[in-house]
Amino acid sequence: MTDDTDLNWRSEFQRLEGAYAPSTMRSYRSDVEAYEAWCADQDVAPFPADVDTVCRFLEDQGMQKAPSTVRRRLYAIRKVHRLLRLPDPTHDEDINLSLRRVRRSKAVRPKQAKGLTRDYLDRFLDTQPDTPRGLRNRAMLSLGYELLTRRSELVALRTEDLEERSDGTFRVLIRRSKADPFGEGRIAFTSQRTGDLLRAWLELRGPDILWLFCPVYQGKPVNRDLSTTTVKRLIKQAAREAGLDREDVDAFSSHSMRVGAAQDLLRRGFDTAAIMRAGGWKSVNVLARYLEQAEQNVWA
Repeated sequence: MTDDTDLNWRSEFQRLEGAYAPSTMRSYRSDVEAYEAWCADQDVAPFPADVDTVCRFLEDQGMQKAPSTVRRRLYAIRKVHRLLRLPDPTHDEDINLSLRRVRRSKAVRPKQAKGLTRDYLDRFLDTQPDTPRGLRNRAMLSLGYELLTRRSELVALRTEDLEERSDGTFRVLIRRSKADPFGEGRIAFTSQRTGDLLRAWLELRGPDILWLFCPVYQGKPVNRDLSTTTVKRLIKQAAREAGLDREDVDAFSSHSMRVGAAQDLLRRGFDTAAIMRAGGWKSVNVLARYLEQAEQNVWA
């Protein structure tokens, strides 16, 4: 295969823009580049690939990477073959066998974020200072917990997605998520406490900022969105300031609000179907991992 074909996949990837999330596009590019680098080291042509080449690549990657990463790299190779309209070797049975070998060689449970349950939430809220940034952080933590949001969903919220209700709560439209790539959205509701925190933040933030949550510099809100890493930093910092030990701090992640809220719902007697609706889960297997720790304490 000529160098021209090797280069074409990059231009062909432009056809994917808008059809996939930016994070998915970055992963695809990174995965194909890893495959190209491996092929160059093995002195084999990357495209069109043959079954043996892909199998060897997957099993070699399995020695270094998590099975989920190896599977994603297979999908990226498949996507390139389809975009370039090349014969696709990735559905061959030998490919499936290689993936099974990768999974069986690393039979480890996925790492689970520590749940930011209600008791942790209350402690984390108390750590926030009485400043504009502290006010924003309290509203973010409380809303993220009650809406069971992913970090990308939380920072993507806009003011127009909120509707204040007569009882002091808010109706919130979560427009797009990992499990909802076409933006059909889901509806969630806040408590009065979170409603009070949101109103206080919105009054300070002012009416002219598009994003619900925004950066605060020198005490003043700035009209742009937050990065998703802000959510992780906020949770980690709150855990440290709450006096938790290093092991617990390390166990928290940006997913912790979603995990902890799901665990609390189970303890309060909600069934799996209700929790899946509340958090927008499509897979009961994923939710089951979140609930394992809570189940240990249901009868305590």
